[in-house]
Amino acid sequence: MTTSASVPAGSGNASAGGGTVTDRLIEANERYAAAFTDPGMDARPVLHVAVVACMDARLDLHDALGLSLGDCHTIRNAGGVVTDDVIRSLTISQRALGTRSVVLIHHTNCGLESLTEEFRHDLEMEVGQRPAWAVEAFRDADQDVRQSMQRVRTSPFLLHTDDVRGFVFDVKTGLLREVDPA
Repeated sequence: MTTSASVPAGSGNASAGGGTVTDRLIEANERYAAAFTDPGMDARPVLHVAVVACMDARLDLHDALGLSLGDCHTIRNAGGVVTDDVIRSLTISQRALGTRSVVLIHHTNCGLESLTEEFRHDLEMEVGQRPAWAVEAFRDADQDVRQSMQRVRTSPFLLHTDDVRGFVFDVKTGLLREVDPA
């Protein structure tokens, strides 16, 4: 596995080349684009699957699931929680772009396990406005996967709710463990 962890400690927002991290990303994109060829595919995933997962940087979903470019839709957020916006993305994925299966992936040692809804209160005190969104913090990843599966299965907007499966990814071993929906 390749990582960017070699960036010197204390470099803050600067990349090794002296610019910002964003500058480093743009430079990488220029190298990528120089060798890029149009893959000739449209937005419909080849495997007709949407994967909802946590945004955690330790999860390399394509490698972990053996996926290639174009295989799936990937929807990521803090915790991999099924929120209204995830339902929005899944609805578009299913109704407009042909997906039929949903895979939900939470993981061990998630940052949401250490937060509470008090986070919203703290933000309100700091900025003077209460966020409209819930933190969706949880203590039990398995139970939160079950809740997310239930949210998908009961959404009136989704056409395909029979193939919804949930997993917890172990960040130490790389293995997925399926969560029983009951």
